[in-house]
Amino acid sequence: MTGIINYETFLLTGILLNITPGNDTIFILSRSIAQGKKAGIMSVLGIATGSIVHTFLAALGLSIIIAKSIIVFNVVKYAGAAYLLYIGLKTLTDKTALDTENPLGKTQTDYLKIYRDGVITNVLNPKVALFFIAFLPQFIDSNIKSTILPFLTLGFSFTITGTIWCLILAIFASKIFSKLKGNKNIATYINKVCGITFIVLGIKVALMEKR
Repeated sequence: MTGIINYETFLLTGILLNITPGNDTIFILSRSIAQGKKAGIMSVLGIATGSIVHTFLAALGLSIIIAKSIIVFNVVKYAGAAYLLYIGLKTLTDKTALDTENPLGKTQTDYLKIYRDGVITNVLNPKVALFFIAFLPQFIDSNIKSTILPFLTLGFSFTITGTIWCLILAIFASKIFSKLKGNKNIATYINKVCGITFIVLGIKVALMEKR
């Protein structure tokens, strides 16, 4: 493949990295268990979109700014942490029951917002940007003049394999939701657990150090 070396190794390594639990995995599982399959799928699509954004940033060299500037790194980091804390607090105080029937008169799940949350939390994670800058170049031929196409090819490949895996996780986790829907007591418990999880993720992002 033009401009790319050891593509098979890249795919295998990428798949192994994708199935390793991380912030995105926890975000998707939390949404799937708390709000069902559609919510889980929308969160996956949001994460995938964020990954595509990072792919273009890496291809255009903009991610290097985050890698080189401690100020930019911290701005992105704290913005991402603040957003996760916001999601966590909102989830923690949500009184909505687990109900996929959505009869008339009841508030429906805002799937667009779930998608947006996935995009924002992924894009505002500086570690993802650093990962793309550090990982992808290892599989790009240093002798080629333009690295944009190889970056895009590798980035999209990584995103596709990751999306497939995350969709499997979302569908699996949503089966738990289907068994619990309509139970207000369990709904409250799950909302609290998911809310606390997002808050912990926010704190984790805020405390991450640039390496």
